[in-house]
Amino acid sequence: MRLIRAPGVYRPQTDSLLLCRALRELPQLPGARVLDTCAGTGVATLAAAAAGASSLTAIDLSWPALLSTWLNCRVRGIAVDLLHGDFTAALRLPRFDVVVANPPYVPAPGAHARGAALAWDAGPDGRGVLDRLCATLPALLTERGRALIVHSAISDPDRSLCQLREHGVDAQVVTAGTVPFGPVLRGRRDWLTEHGYLRPGQREEELVVIRVDRTASPVVGERR
Repeated sequence: MRLIRAPGVYRPQTDSLLLCRALRELPQLPGARVLDTCAGTGVATLAAAAAGASSLTAIDLSWPALLSTWLNCRVRGIAVDLLHGDFTAALRLPRFDVVVANPPYVPAPGAHARGAALAWDAGPDGRGVLDRLCATLPALLTERGRALIVHSAISDPDRSLCQLREHGVDAQVVTAGTVPFGPVLRGRRDWLTEHGYLRPGQREEELVVIRVDRTASPVVGERR
């Protein structure tokens, strides 16, 4: 798939492909209201549209990313609502049947990412976005909604699973893949090894996709 990508916008890689594959396998996607968080080029938005989603919303902190998503949808005749901000901005919207997320998850020496690094840098433990996402995600889903999150094993998938379950949803790893390090991890390999995120000599990372199922009934007065 050829995509328009503004300068500084994350180029879809294996994590994006794993996420889109898992998205296409969701049985309730046709007719669903879908939220693509951390949208980037909008590749997951396009996958949802191709699978029959009836409503599409894309969110990103990056204006160039939102422009890229809009252009990629526009040239394909796909209607999409755009929202500037992080996933918490969607809390003011009606709930979604499906939410997908490819958040920043790479441990980084600095506390705050800037520029293009917003797409991958996630604080010293790689959990700067994931912890908030796991806490917020259940509130974005309809009563029987589902979500998909992709991130690296470096960023502790077990912690994500535990946090999600603590917030009253079912969560499980549905797909995984091992890939050679990309340029970000190659450039940061020594620091990651020194801080225990990588084994000495490690040259590959495992990526996982976590599926979230919101099966519990909403409490009285809860936003629908």
